[in-house]
Amino acid sequence: MLEQLNRAVEHIEGRLDERIEAADLARIAMTSEYHFRRMFSALAGMPLSEYIRRRRLTLAGAEVLAGERTLLDVAVRYGYASGEAFARAFRAMHGIGPGEARRTGAALRSQPRMSFRLVVEGSSSMRYRIVAKEEFRVVGKKARVPLVHEGVNPAIADFIRGIDQETVRRIAELSDQEPEGIVSVSDNLAEGRAEGTELDYYHAVVTGAAVPGDLDALVVPAGTWAVFENSGPFPQALQFLWRDVFTQWFPSNSYRSRPGPEILRTRLSPDVGEAEAELWIPVERAMS
Repeated sequence: MLEQLNRAVEHIEGRLDERIEAADLARIAMTSEYHFRRMFSALAGMPLSEYIRRRRLTLAGAEVLAGERTLLDVAVRYGYASGEAFARAFRAMHGIGPGEARRTGAALRSQPRMSFRLVVEGSSSMRYRIVAKEEFRVVGKKARVPLVHEGVNPAIADFIRGIDQETVRRIAELSDQEPEGIVSVSDNLAEGRAEGTELDYYHAVVTGAAVPGDLDALVVPAGTWAVFENSGPFPQALQFLWRDVFTQWFPSNSYRSRPGPEILRTRLSPDVGEAEAELWIPVERAMS
């Protein structure tokens, strides 16, 4: 998988002054566009679109300083419809406008070209299993919250505190299949999962039962899931688990992610300092 990802990066590099389609990159990487975007974001630490933008502005910065083309020519070459749009993007990355950068020979920022490799650390193995599930429902309470990569998510914490205990009890009673009990469900995440982008969060159960009228529901089609287990400090261990799934497990296994909600079942220690977790990721067999 990493070899194919690096071939896709080669494709990006050769076409930074052309239109780049994510679907073409996914074909080069021999995977789905959905999985390609997810893998790239996890490994690169930024969305695919942001990486391409930064690489283009890096090359554009060199051309601005070289002074061989007009600023408008540089803007058009790297996909900007106007000098004003180019100037805004240039300033956002480099901290200075292109005209001033050319006049003063200012130092500019650079986005290095990326390449991916798998680093094996330690001798521990990830505990996982593959589960096929029929269609089910996620039933509970839903909120739209910002994504937080590290530490407790205050929006989620406030949302859960706002659900009265009687409602929590009624939700819990609907659980009738794996993963059992109250779970955290994330759906409708932004492409690159950038910090601060929003997602649908459910404090809910997985069930086949009828949905009470005062609760929110998400119908999940039948499919295959990879289920990962870990334990450790809360919430860091849970957040690191998601990262490790995409940076270590997927590149080494014959599965790819597919659209669908991610389900996290957490059991906290009495002092809330430690947690045991199951992370359910929707997957499908990768193309051979």
